[in-house]
Amino acid sequence: MQEFQISKDDFATKRLITVDPISIDAGEVLLDVQQFSFTANNITYAVMGERLRYWQFFPASDDGSDKWGLIPVWGFATIIESKCQELSVGERLFGYFPPASQVKMSPSNITDLSLFDGTPHRADLPPGYNIYRRVESEPDYSADFDAERMLLYPLFITAFSLHDMLSENQWYDAEQIIIGSASSKTSIGLAYALAEDKAAPPVVGLTSDRNLGSVKKLGIYDSTATYGELTDIDATKKSVIVDMSANGEMLGRLHSHLGENMRFCSNVGLTHWDNAQAGEGYIQERSEMFFAPSQIQKRMQDWGSDGFQLKSSAFIHRTALKCREWLTLENIDGLEGLQDVYDNVCHGKVPPEKGLIITV
Repeated sequence: MQEFQISKDDFATKRLITVDPISIDAGEVLLDVQQFSFTANNITYAVMGERLRYWQFFPASDDGSDKWGLIPVWGFATIIESKCQELSVGERLFGYFPPASQVKMSPSNITDLSLFDGTPHRADLPPGYNIYRRVESEPDYSADFDAERMLLYPLFITAFSLHDMLSENQWYDAEQIIIGSASSKTSIGLAYALAEDKAAPPVVGLTSDRNLGSVKKLGIYDSTATYGELTDIDATKKSVIVDMSANGEMLGRLHSHLGENMRFCSNVGLTHWDNAQAGEGYIQERSEMFFAPSQIQKRMQDWGSDGFQLKSSAFIHRTALKCREWLTLENIDGLEGLQDVYDNVCHGKVPPEKGLIITV
């Protein structure tokens, strides 16, 4: 069995190792990881690995020093051995997996449509990451949508939750919403959600010179600006910032430019993880880190697990279909292939219109 590991102290450092075969006990299942997506979102998991406990989901093998970790990924796996009466060999699951060839789970809360991994070390982790979809039981399941689901579900579930949070808070009384790193797929998902919502304020997409053409071509932002043009954004309007970049210097300039009209800043992603310190002018007291699993858990309590799944899945499906107009999929062969493309993902060199699918 293979694992793709990265250094927790320097996540640009990676290695692919072979470990001992996995054995399972009563109540457990063993799965072959088949395919998963890999995006800048996975790098965010690494950057926030200690703070938000992402390393805890899948502890790395052969690591007495605790130096190495496994970045969680979203994809599909097939049960190849089962000691759980409710689950059979051959069933496919969609959800959160390690970048490895195999993984074992302790299924719990099993329903016709889903199950949770009840492995003890995951018990106090966010339930949104512990739920797995029994895809072949889904009434509208189509394998033709697998690639988009892997690639866009983890990003668009965040977009769905962001839109829900903003709407719930009545847009923080803002007259415009400014989305930083507008070319990122999570930003695009949020822009689609806001474009559908007639109650939402106009949306400004903030991006780099390199990606400006791609962002404009999407046609989902009411206006666009580059980071060098951010002082052209109307500072007389009350504004909410949703930032996917964590570019501290840029955010400081934008906060200073907007002044008192910067009503709220939601910090989401870490596209520019190497420039994540708050810059001069950053307004900390009106800024907050957004953690999608908290909003998901809240809505699961409000709507029920199935209710949340129906609402979010409908949004993700219709929005992902729109992305077929511009999204290009690239298939990567094996964990060895992931090694080859990892540096480009880590350093933001994968074009926004490209999606990487790793076939293990």
